[in-house]
Amino acid sequence: MIRTSIISFLFFFFFILSNAQQSAVYTNKLVHFNQALDLYNNKQFLAAQNLFDDVKDNVEDENIEAECTYYIANCAVWLNQKGADELMENFVQEYPTSIKRNAAYLDVANYYFDNGKYAFARKWYERVDTSTMSRKQKETFNFNNGYAYFKIQRFNEAQKFLTQVEESEEYGAKAKYYLGFIAYEGDNYQEADKLFDEVKDLDTYNKNLSYFQSDMNFKSGDFEGAIKEGLTQLPNAKPQEKSELNKIIGESYFNLGQYDKAIPYLKAYKGRKGKWNNTDYYLLGYAFYKQGQYEEAISEFNKIVGGDNATAQNAYYHLAESYLETNKKQEALNAFKNASEMTFDAKIKEDATYNYAKLSYEIGNPYESIPVIISNYLKTYPDTERKDELNELLINSYITTKNYKAAMDLLENSKNQDDQSIYQKVAFLRGIELYNNTDYQEAIVYFDKSLTQPVVPEFQAKSQYWKGESYYLLGDYKRALENLVQFTELPVSGKVRESEAIAYHLGYTLFKLKDYAKAIQQFEYYQKKMDEEDEKALDTYLRLGDCYFISSDYWPAMKFYNAAIQKGGANVDYAYYQKAISYGFVGKNDQKISDLDVFIKKYPGSNYKDDALFALGDTYISEDKVQDGIATYDRIIKETPKSSYVPKAMLKQGLVYYNKDQGDRALTKFKKVVAEFPGTEEAIQAVNTARLIYVDTGRTDEYASWVKGLSFVDVTDADLDNTTFEAAEKQYVENNSNAAITGFQKYLADFPNGLHALASNFYLAQLYFQQDEKQDAIRHYQFVLDKERTNYTEQAAARLAQIYLENKDYESSIPVLQRLEETADFPQNIVFAQSNLMKALYQRLDYDQTVAYAEKVLANTNIENDIKSDAQIFIARAAFQTGDKVKSKTAYTKVEKIAKGALAAEALYYKAYFLNEAGEFKTSNETVQLLAKDYAAYREFGAKGLILMAQNFYSLGDAYQATYILDSVIKNFSDFPQVVDNAQFQLTAIKAEEAKTNSSIQTKG
Repeated sequence: MIRTSIISFLFFFFFILSNAQQSAVYTNKLVHFNQALDLYNNKQFLAAQNLFDDVKDNVEDENIEAECTYYIANCAVWLNQKGADELMENFVQEYPTSIKRNAAYLDVANYYFDNGKYAFARKWYERVDTSTMSRKQKETFNFNNGYAYFKIQRFNEAQKFLTQVEESEEYGAKAKYYLGFIAYEGDNYQEADKLFDEVKDLDTYNKNLSYFQSDMNFKSGDFEGAIKEGLTQLPNAKPQEKSELNKIIGESYFNLGQYDKAIPYLKAYKGRKGKWNNTDYYLLGYAFYKQGQYEEAISEFNKIVGGDNATAQNAYYHLAESYLETNKKQEALNAFKNASEMTFDAKIKEDATYNYAKLSYEIGNPYESIPVIISNYLKTYPDTERKDELNELLINSYITTKNYKAAMDLLENSKNQDDQSIYQKVAFLRGIELYNNTDYQEAIVYFDKSLTQPVVPEFQAKSQYWKGESYYLLGDYKRALENLVQFTELPVSGKVRESEAIAYHLGYTLFKLKDYAKAIQQFEYYQKKMDEEDEKALDTYLRLGDCYFISSDYWPAMKFYNAAIQKGGANVDYAYYQKAISYGFVGKNDQKISDLDVFIKKYPGSNYKDDALFALGDTYISEDKVQDGIATYDRIIKETPKSSYVPKAMLKQGLVYYNKDQGDRALTKFKKVVAEFPGTEEAIQAVNTARLIYVDTGRTDEYASWVKGLSFVDVTDADLDNTTFEAAEKQYVENNSNAAITGFQKYLADFPNGLHALASNFYLAQLYFQQDEKQDAIRHYQFVLDKERTNYTEQAAARLAQIYLENKDYESSIPVLQRLEETADFPQNIVFAQSNLMKALYQRLDYDQTVAYAEKVLANTNIENDIKSDAQIFIARAAFQTGDKVKSKTAYTKVEKIAKGALAAEALYYKAYFLNEAGEFKTSNETVQLLAKDYAAYREFGAKGLILMAQNFYSLGDAYQATYILDSVIKNFSDFPQVVDNAQFQLTAIKAEEAKTNSSIQTKG
């Protein structure tokens, strides 16, 4: 019993002790909780948060744990800790029945509100339950919520909450102020004025009302009231309000037409966020315009970039007028064009279109054909009072723009009989344009069109003459003569400039037709008529000499060759050579030998040196001066190794040896000819003569053995070979082209390496070329060129090169042109080779060699201006590509002086380019204007010139001109994508820069 009682006592004692310990622990945590709460209330949030966190980890009471969780999250909000929102969300989810739930939402909302984070505050206010709030709490809630909506500019929601506290003693005045502002923003000025009036006596708000009341007066059309209110408040206004008040005062004066008073206030406006917009620039620009301050007006108007509304149309129109007042016509053209493209004001559109058309005629237009511009105006406004004026401009514009193709298109669609004389003139000018571009066949088409309207005798005569010249350059000499003779028969022919040289051109045409007697008459007539120092007159001495020479009338020939020698000139070596040859035909071989010897010494670099040496060698042989002859032939072989006379000289030496019964020496020469020039006529003759020597000496086996090793000789089929070739050649000589082609094809099929394979390939190539089957001609010309130099080599090389060049196959043309340059006897073929090597090497990007060949071309004093232009242009292009801009500029300057058409346009563009680089922006623009006026047909250079113009204007501070021009390039020149890409790149860059000060500029899209 006693033992049981003791045990019971001990159990009871330990139970009491255990409960007492737990109670102490709980009491201790409660003390810590209260300490944390004190820290929280004293805004020591971090310390409080740490203590609440400790209490939460060591307490098992759910209520205290919930309280700790709430305050931990609340401290996180006040401390602006990352994840504070999430902590509060977790509290609400973990303790949905906590009485702190609503307080949590409200505390967080108020915290964000007090810290100016109204969007966050509004989010938390939305969660608050207002049903248990006191009246005072609800007023605070409604004002804060309304103000939060107000600050994020959700005025409709703000109005709902602020209206509920409009009569509140604590919040009423504030609410009315913000409700007044909401009414003001909604253009409800009567309500705004009523609300502002109710709070105007409160110092807190009165200082902010001046701007609103001035602005309301302005917006309601009370400009005088706006000025009065604004001027009263301006001295005491805050900086941003001062800027806005200046804007209101300035615009009010503007609307009252008091532009002089408006200007200082408009200028004082600072813009929104430091930026003006297009309307701001317009107002100040127009005020300057009305005051006659045009430069200042331009400075403001031209900041309006990319405008597309009525204000912009008005601004661009008055900008154009300001440009005209300051004599800036190119700038005015662009501004009128821009205003004419907008439809906001029909009157401005029509007037701008008229001025755009008139200015285009006056200074040129880089965007579109001037006749099209004028015609479009007349179509759009058929009843305009300006109709007669513009019709006259339209007629003249066909010629002044030099855009003859577009003019012809318009004229050919016109049924107006009054246009006949214009049609005649423009058709002629289009023909001349094509003639200058070497498109002679198409030029004839337009000369014929001009001749269908023979209204003006002058243009009838000119068309007849240039039609004849075109036929001459096409090689149709018979038709050339017909047209030139018809020209002389026209009564007015003697009154046009073309008549001055008609005898000279008739002489050449008759010369080409082999009518030498009549050619002599024309050349002599021209020579007597013209100044002897005239270039053509000097040339007639040579041609007269040639006419007499070809007619076997050698003494008169020598007379004219001597006259040419005395006059000097580029072709004096030719005259000297021809005179020397002529002595041989009159039986004066001694004089011939003497003159040829002098010629060779006097003109060692002449193209006729090999001709002279060969003629000298032949003359020595004919005079039985065999050793001198043999030695002279050796000089040909040694001094002119590329000459076509080399195989002839070798053959002649062999024949001399043969005739002197020196068979072995002859055979040595003949075999050398065959080995070095297989397949040539000289090789064939060498084989035939060698055969005679072998037969005479009884060495036929040796001959047979030698001949079997020759690819171009088939001894067994020799007769058949000759017969087949002669049959084809007969058709060729008789101009039966199709039969000749069939014959030569058969010959080459039967004897691909026959005696006449070389000649057959050449003739076949010529026939294919004549029939415009040039691709078929290529392999046959190539066959000729694969052999050593022959009589066919030069012509084959010239024709094959021509085919490759027409196909723009520059790589294939280069070796052919190089071969032609090396082997040509005719000077014109050398020029052809060098000038086209220059072009082909440029296409290969070999700029150094391009320049080298261009300089070779220019070294020839006899070339025409168009070839000089080509050479200079390629020097300019190549130098530009290699960065030698000084050399490029020099070359383009030379081109500009002599070029026509596309080359002249290119030269003018680069002149503008170099002026831009030198910072001479105005002069560069003047050059671009000249390019647009005189070379409108060359659109790519026109487009590139416009980009230069845009760069110039931007450098001169005219952003409007720069952006408008670039935008016009993008719209109007899509056929030149690289140019458009460049324009777009520059436009984007300029807009990005201008957007820094103009809020109206869109930099995207």
